[in-house]
Amino acid sequence: MKITGIEMRRIAMPLVAPFRTSFGTETMREVLLLRVVTPDAEGWGECVAMSAPLYSSEYVDGAADVLRRFLIPALPDDADPYAVERALRPFKGHRMAKTALEAAVLDAWLRGSGQSLGAFLGAAVTRVPAGVSVGIMDSIPELLDAVAGYLDEGYIRIKLKIEPGWDIEPVRAVRERFGPDVPLQVDANAAYTLTDAPHLARLDDFGLLLVEQPLADDDIVQHARLAARISTPVCLDESIESAAHAAAAISLGACSVINIKPGRMGGYLEAKRVHDLCRAHGIAVWCGGMLETGIGRAANVALAALPGFTLPGDTSASRRYYTADITEPFELRDGHLDVPTGPGIGVAPIPAALDEVTVATEWISR
Repeated sequence: MKITGIEMRRIAMPLVAPFRTSFGTETMREVLLLRVVTPDAEGWGECVAMSAPLYSSEYVDGAADVLRRFLIPALPDDADPYAVERALRPFKGHRMAKTALEAAVLDAWLRGSGQSLGAFLGAAVTRVPAGVSVGIMDSIPELLDAVAGYLDEGYIRIKLKIEPGWDIEPVRAVRERFGPDVPLQVDANAAYTLTDAPHLARLDDFGLLLVEQPLADDDIVQHARLAARISTPVCLDESIESAAHAAAAISLGACSVINIKPGRMGGYLEAKRVHDLCRAHGIAVWCGGMLETGIGRAANVALAALPGFTLPGDTSASRRYYTADITEPFELRDGHLDVPTGPGIGVAPIPAALDEVTVATEWISR
């Protein structure tokens, strides 16, 4: 597949409400989109890097720079997604930038053949259960109102962001208000250390699905020690950047659940490998989110339709984060999102909506 050019497009998407985690608060999502153009089709990819290197070492300006200077020039003449993956392998890190480029090529490649991403990956269902991630709030009453609203909308699972000082009591309040039958989990985004193990063990009283990334992203060994000291299942997110990382974590007993985010793993091909590995070893997986637009959300929903995704993901409806999306919005139906069936990712930007939020564009000829 010959690529004639690539457009890098920066957009700014205001969130419907501030989203606070243990590492910061977002009110605006700055997104880098890639459009790959071929003689037969064009494809879209979304870079999930944040504006600042807080969730990971990657950030939007850095992703744009490495794409422009290294990754795009390295693309082979015959640019199928597997060839792209091989060409990008020599460059260390920058997995979110690599994912955006691989995804755009994959989308164009599949559109050219008329195949959907879900079919290509091996989707086993036509719709996926949707969970929602609830940020850190200013007060428990505010949190309870937010959770009530999401349950009323039909979300099947609730995830609470936590940090030291905002953990036990918010979780207790949600459990007391909504009962033991609501699937509930928490996400620390690496906010604790192993010395907090006795404190984290207090979460065992609430029947949580899991505690996500409680400790540092670069310390799988400490997670294994924590997993032996608490009964709540430990889920790894930031720690898992490849199938090799997943294999190490499983071997050490560092987790019993893994959050699969393609942007963190360098692409959908590697994300599927992590899925296959976890399924073979009885490790539950679910699809995380990075406040994606409809472009990234469509691809994630297709991935979440694979048979190993046994837990609801963070694949929320579009309006969870955005008043207006750049694609036709993903709508919640009976707590689920439909898996796109059209060629490629099955959606495309609405030109007027895309132009309204565009900050800058850059065309790179091949």
